[in-house]
Amino acid sequence: MARNPVSRHELIQRRRDSGFVGRRHELAAFRENLLRGTGSDTYQFLFHVHGLAGVGKSALLRQWESAARQEGAVTAVVGDDVHSVMEAMETISVQLRRQGCALKAFDTQLSRYRQKCHEADAASAAQAGGSGGCGPMGPAEPAGPSSSSVLAAQFGVAGLGLLPGVGALSGVVRPEHVASGLDLARSALSSRLRNHEDVQLVLSPVKVLTPHFLADLRAVSERRPWVVLFFDTYERTAPLLDVWLRDMLVCEAHGPVPMNVQATLSGQGPLDVSCWGDSLDLVTEVGLRLFTADEARSLLANRAVTNERVVEVILRLSGHLPVLLDALARSRPHDADTVGDPSDTAVERFLKWETDPARRDTILACALPLRVDEDTYRTLAPASAAEDFAWLRGLPFLTDQGGRLRYHDVIRTPMLRVQRARSPVQWRRRHNQLASVFGEWRRDQERRLAPQEHWDDAAWRDLRLNETYHQLCAEEIAALPEALYDTVRACGHSVESLRRWAQVLLQAGQDSDGEHLIRAGQRLLDAAGRTSGEVEALTFLLAIPRLGTKGRALAHALRGRRHRLDQQNSRALADYGAALTLDPGLARAYAGRGRTHQVMHRFAAALADYDSAIRLDPSDSRYLINRSSVLFNVRRYEEALADLDRALDLDHHNTWALQFRGLLRHRMHQHEAAVNDFTDAITIDPEGAWAYAARGDVHLALGRHAAALADLNHSLALEPDAAWPRCWRGEAYRALGRYDEARADFECAIELLPKCGWFSYQSALLMRSTGAPGEAERWQRAKEIYENQALGEPGFADLARSNLLVLLCAMPDWERAEEQLRVFLAHGPSRHQIVEALDDLADLQRTVPVDAERLAPILDRLEDACELP
Repeated sequence: MARNPVSRHELIQRRRDSGFVGRRHELAAFRENLLRGTGSDTYQFLFHVHGLAGVGKSALLRQWESAARQEGAVTAVVGDDVHSVMEAMETISVQLRRQGCALKAFDTQLSRYRQKCHEADAASAAQAGGSGGCGPMGPAEPAGPSSSSVLAAQFGVAGLGLLPGVGALSGVVRPEHVASGLDLARSALSSRLRNHEDVQLVLSPVKVLTPHFLADLRAVSERRPWVVLFFDTYERTAPLLDVWLRDMLVCEAHGPVPMNVQATLSGQGPLDVSCWGDSLDLVTEVGLRLFTADEARSLLANRAVTNERVVEVILRLSGHLPVLLDALARSRPHDADTVGDPSDTAVERFLKWETDPARRDTILACALPLRVDEDTYRTLAPASAAEDFAWLRGLPFLTDQGGRLRYHDVIRTPMLRVQRARSPVQWRRRHNQLASVFGEWRRDQERRLAPQEHWDDAAWRDLRLNETYHQLCAEEIAALPEALYDTVRACGHSVESLRRWAQVLLQAGQDSDGEHLIRAGQRLLDAAGRTSGEVEALTFLLAIPRLGTKGRALAHALRGRRHRLDQQNSRALADYGAALTLDPGLARAYAGRGRTHQVMHRFAAALADYDSAIRLDPSDSRYLINRSSVLFNVRRYEEALADLDRALDLDHHNTWALQFRGLLRHRMHQHEAAVNDFTDAITIDPEGAWAYAARGDVHLALGRHAAALADLNHSLALEPDAAWPRCWRGEAYRALGRYDEARADFECAIELLPKCGWFSYQSALLMRSTGAPGEAERWQRAKEIYENQALGEPGFADLARSNLLVLLCAMPDWERAEEQLRVFLAHGPSRHQIVEALDDLADLQRTVPVDAERLAPILDRLEDACELP
């Protein structure tokens, strides 16, 4: 087993101090490096193989991989079929698992990441701003001292994130969706997820998962002499992987990397200096050039090709390019009488030398798909060659990528050109045949999935991509509208999906000589690499005349969503309006516009839009949940509860709806029913920190302080940095006479959310009860917060006016309290708002002594107002 007498950092320092740059002869150099051992100053841990397409880079990597395994190494090869760092790590994990070296911790965390993404997807919308709520589910500047008011208000904000396209349909929260307003997004995620680690996992998956990946690699490196990772066709994946690999292998930004972990990057051009510039002295460059005449003749001799006329033809046709030399030599040609035409291509000549007509036709046909597996092979091969997949796999110009074969571009490109020029009719027929086959396989996959699961299923996406590619190659004009529509949907799914569809458009254009497709694919591919890529891509797609009405409507709706997430509400409304003009039946556009209206506190317009969305699609529980949140905003609690009941009839296990209904029932004084809802949510998700916290708050209202304390302890064990459960636990401690612990929790809550008036209010009540110093400052701080909020956004202001009334009674400042009562009632509060104020004053009376004579007329006025129609 390889030993690590020096650290990677020490080796880097030694290398830089000595100015060492290692160069060896390809395979020999690699083998010598393995035998040299990690303790040597000349030991290499990072190689870069580069050269022209077809020069033999992939072949060299296969030889290096074989050499490494001979030395007991475990290896993995990452190709250009990955579209993110996450996929690269997963690809490595899968290959190491097959060799008995599973990355168990990483696999567990990857599975958890995907689950958490689905749970938290709605939180990406929360960065657009709140709508009158506060607390764990809302903005970082809460408005009220009433815990039940806060709980319900916060759900009125966060429920909006369940919109189609932002919710389960997208299947994942994308880090680019929370690039702005990150603190607010983190706050919203904290409320939806179980603990702080889950929030970080969703917001920064590469940052969180890479240390687990490396920890598992370290464990593997202790059991195996070498861990060798190869990154082939790196010219295509470098924009995605460069920074990650540099930070991991050179900077050790994610943790130490064992010295017996090696990596090889293989691509056509040099490494990006802007990324690797300071680290190029640590990279062992292996440049591959065309074979010399002697090397080429030696290869042909090894293949038993010695006839001088044949050798001369092969040398001329191949241009000494190794992949063509090998491909032409593999057929063992012995007669050059018919190969003298210098205009013939190497591929045509190779096919002439293949004497079996069925195999010759199969080689050409199997070049048509992007990848070839045994099922695709059987579709294309004639009956006489149907069992010869092993023969195809053995051809030198095909490489195996996870069980599927890929033609080398140097061979495939001219093969496609030959077929397209020779018989356009046959070209279209075969591509249509492949499109039909992939379409059939896609529909079969759909039968295993719910409609909303299609885009989240990797197998479905792969089949649809291949189907689209062949449709475009067969009939670009006819297939383009549907292909563009799918590209719009890819924009709404993820950057990785957009990149895949852009590459398919580009590839189909290159293979079928479609200039428009090439330009479109390249433009979209460029957009996918930029922060503003989603808006850029959708704007570009909207400018293409061939995008149909359905696609244009969806593109406007998705661009509207992006504008809304970027807090550009006027642009969002314009896009949603354009979408509905094109397609008045697009429910998700109504829902998205309703969300935008709500964050702008236009509640009547929001309700109208949600009404339309529900009318168009009454089976979607998310629309009902979203409408219930607006109904809560306007204090129409009974209707909000009815919507949640309907939503849960459609989706019994929706923990989000259960918790929302629990909070609403808590607000409506249906406390036991609220406890049942939270208990049901906990049964479904036993590690849901928020459900424990909310149930603890209901127990507080019922005077069950021990039960409240147990739930809040459990919640904080799962999410230690949650401010609201911290404050509620302080209330429980205070009720139990455990004042020091209560004081510590209140101080912690204030530190976590310093602009929350509720925390200062509770802290001041404790100081009054215990006679501790600092009470006046806490009252003043809470008052300033509420006064500012009473002048702010309407959704904050109505609750802040009620809070300020309660606060002035608590201080006490009776003259100002009476004046605030008049202000509060003058704004026409709803019955529920008045009931909330009465509840808060009742809580105040139970907590500290209050002048009953001065409080009585205030209570009477509120009760009289509550009885008014």
